Amino acid sequence: MRKFLKILWFFTKLGIFFGFLGIVTLFLAYKYYEPELPSVESIREYKLQVPLRVYSEDGMLMAVFGTKRREPVRIDEIPDWVKQAYIAAEDANFYDHYGFDPKGIMRAVWKLAITGKKSSGGGSTITQQLTRNVFLTLDQTWTRKIKELFLAIKLERTISKDEILELYLNKIPLGHRAYGIAAAADVYYGKQLHELTLAESAMLAAPPKAPSRINPVTSPERALQRRNYVLNRMRELEFITEDEYQQAVNEEDRAYVHQPALELNAPWVAEIIRSAMVERFGEAAYTDGYTVTTTINSVKQQAGEMALRKGLHAYDQRHGFRGPVQHYELDENSDLEKLTEELDKFPNPGGLMTALAVEVEEEFAIVRLSDGQDVSIDFESSKWAAPYIDNYRIGNKPKNMQEIVKVGDVVMVLRNDSGVFELSQIPQVQGALVSMNPNDGGIQTLVGGYDFYLSKFNRVTQAKRQPGSGFKPIVYSAALEHGLHASSIINDAPIVFDDEKLERTWRPENYSEKFFGPTRLREGIVKSRNLVSIRVLRQIGINNGRDHILKFGFQPADIPSNLSISLGSPNVTPLEMSRAFSVFANGGFLVEPYLIKSIVNQSGEELLKHQPLLACDNCIDPSELQNNGPLKQEKFSLIEASLDTSSQQPEPQLTGAPRIISAENRFIIDSFMRDVVTRGTGVKALSLGRKDLSGKTGTANEQRDAWFNGYNPNHVASVWVGFDTPEPLGRGEVGGKAALPIWIEYMETALADEPESGTVIPPGIVRAPIDVGNGMMVKAGTPGHIYEYFMAGSLPEEAGVTQDKPDYDDLF
Repeated sequence: MRKFLKILWFFTKLGIFFGFLGIVTLFLAYKYYEPELPSVESIREYKLQVPLRVYSEDGMLMAVFGTKRREPVRIDEIPDWVKQAYIAAEDANFYDHYGFDPKGIMRAVWKLAITGKKSSGGGSTITQQLTRNVFLTLDQTWTRKIKELFLAIKLERTISKDEILELYLNKIPLGHRAYGIAAAADVYYGKQLHELTLAESAMLAAPPKAPSRINPVTSPERALQRRNYVLNRMRELEFITEDEYQQAVNEEDRAYVHQPALELNAPWVAEIIRSAMVERFGEAAYTDGYTVTTTINSVKQQAGEMALRKGLHAYDQRHGFRGPVQHYELDENSDLEKLTEELDKFPNPGGLMTALAVEVEEEFAIVRLSDGQDVSIDFESSKWAAPYIDNYRIGNKPKNMQEIVKVGDVVMVLRNDSGVFELSQIPQVQGALVSMNPNDGGIQTLVGGYDFYLSKFNRVTQAKRQPGSGFKPIVYSAALEHGLHASSIINDAPIVFDDEKLERTWRPENYSEKFFGPTRLREGIVKSRNLVSIRVLRQIGINNGRDHILKFGFQPADIPSNLSISLGSPNVTPLEMSRAFSVFANGGFLVEPYLIKSIVNQSGEELLKHQPLLACDNCIDPSELQNNGPLKQEKFSLIEASLDTSSQQPEPQLTGAPRIISAENRFIIDSFMRDVVTRGTGVKALSLGRKDLSGKTGTANEQRDAWFNGYNPNHVASVWVGFDTPEPLGRGEVGGKAALPIWIEYMETALADEPESGTVIPPGIVRAPIDVGNGMMVKAGTPGHIYEYFMAGSLPEEAGVTQDKPDYDDLF
């Protein structure tokens, strides 16, 4: 017994010695490595790499930019099953240890001692894994493991267990560019965390060991084994019951890679935002978790995209069928299955689908889609498909389907609004549509072409084209500023110029090639008389007219100093035209178009809340704000925005846009453009059944560009149609035919819930009777008279005649 006690005492002393030696060794190791250890305090400011997200004003996700898919979630948003699955799989004693697991370390040491090999797992806690991923490298060295141990202990003393688990579950890589559990739930199952089943929750805990090799898509069998191991551990730890375990382990896994679920297709908008954010924040724009909310309205954006595509298809069909995109010789030995697979190599822009004609009769054709489905297209909906010759000519109309399509032809088909398939083709013509709130400049719709993935060129902001007669309202506004009035008589007669600036003899004509003699100014714009516009500009002076045009925000380099500007020869973008017409819509103010409403960083801090310049007579002058310093206006890529990345934001203030024309000038020009809609070149817009619409068609020389710019007091939209490489659109393809129907289709949705606006006559407007023939004032009741609006002090001859006081009887 005494001998036994001596042996026990010896081993006790030996244990104390080695324990003391271990503590001293640990202390010395800590002191040795302490200078190399990073400060764990920085974990509080640690930023996860989160992609850039872009939203519409009504919260629809439009784009995600970044190489890593991550959606940070708070610990209280993570379901218990998900947390328990990771604890069961990675660190069963997570809530009990102080950063490291002695048992796990002993297992690793024991394995090393008996096998001479390092353990592949089991020794690192969740805390250690987090410190390794945040502060250290993944090198399998003893130095890294020792540092990892010390940092884990320090981290446990710095932040709470829940904070550690939250950061860990948001940071871990889980394969297929998914970082964090919320992203993995979306990538593999297309679900949010609270929608996951128990089996799916356990499957998300499978990849951490080797995310690129063990995940439910790359290696489903190995991932399933790992999932079942996790479920078994959850049962052993009594996280789940036996029944829950049995049900989960028998559940079939349905994982596949889900792409980010975009809720709104607005690629041209997304690209503007991406470019602007990179310009401002560099590559950090893709990783620092910025959320951008735009001014885009999802309903109007969708309507704009559909209206533009429909209008471009309508133009395309008017000009005939260009034939199949390819032809295969089919016989009884043809491999239809292989040919069907080859259909995927053809582009399918704008909702079009590629199809192979497998049977053609006189009244219909059977075509096979790339998914193997056979559908029918009938001759009745294909009668448009006369052979295309050029933009001016088409061949003979087809008599049956067999004259249009042959067996073996690869053609494009489109499902119409009724769900029926019709013959179609990719339009060669292009277009653009942009709309904005004229009262603050917020862009609500932006469609830069037929299909972004067919051509990324943004025609709203990048295509400078001639607006044609769409420029006349601006020229006539200049005329009112320089002595003319609504009933001024201008001669619509032939004219020839030898102008050095034009470098040729110029013989302008009206579109109709007719001349109408003395014409009142109002009729000159309503009937879009070119010769009237030229004489107007010559009468007021080219420089006066050009200076007035520049007030509308156009670039001086784009506005030539010659008479051709009266016919819309400047090269301008649809966005610039929309901005210019906003002046007539909002009462005479030049607003700044903007697209970014707010920017929020990963921490939820608002870096930008755009303060637009409002069309407002009683708002603060922006020049005063610049002097006081609370608001700084600066260029934000292509779109104006106020951006202050400091932590202190200015108090919101109603800041006014500059007034560039008087309310009286604007009122009269607006009345001209209402007449354009009610009885002029824009009369098709009456189909909308509203009385508050104004606008102007525009057609460039040789019908190379077709426009319609129109508005009501709260919504302005511009539509352009043309070829990217300018060429004539063809006979009759003017603004009222090619562009106006697109504008109408869009406005039907854009104005659907908006009450009709009334007309307010400014105090400086008088209404007086004039002779319809000579434009002079006459007495009320004189035969052949009409009433016209004038700016006070700018009345026609015979000004001594008694004038009616302003009233609110609508002229339009």
